[in-house]
Amino acid sequence: MTYLGLNSTTGRAITDLEHIWQSIRDILTTPEGTRSMRRTYGSQVPMLIDQPLNDVTQLRVMSASVAAIVKWEPRVQVNSASFVIDGEGAMTVDLDADRVDGARSTPLGTLSIPLREAKT
Repeated sequence: MTYLGLNSTTGRAITDLEHIWQSIRDILTTPEGTRSMRRTYGSQVPMLIDQPLNDVTQLRVMSASVAAIVKWEPRVQVNSASFVIDGEGAMTVDLDADRVDGARSTPLGTLSIPLREAKT
């Protein structure tokens, strides 16, 4: 399926793949309970960002990411997720996903969703 979406920042037209990426980023960066008409929308990821950066928190971020995408983005199937922190403190979730809204599954490759910018 091919369609056009709108860029949430510029209002310009974006492709369907860009819209999927934008939607996933919106899901992961919106705290649950903050949308007045859709209280369950979003993810637990924003609440986990300031937790201690240990193995448990990393696992919780990956789990919260996949759970939110499964719930709110039916166009994709997540195959794997990893939580990446660079040397400057920037955090991203890298997702390996397939697009499943067409006649057959299409690999999307790795999507890197920024969660927090590097601390300067």
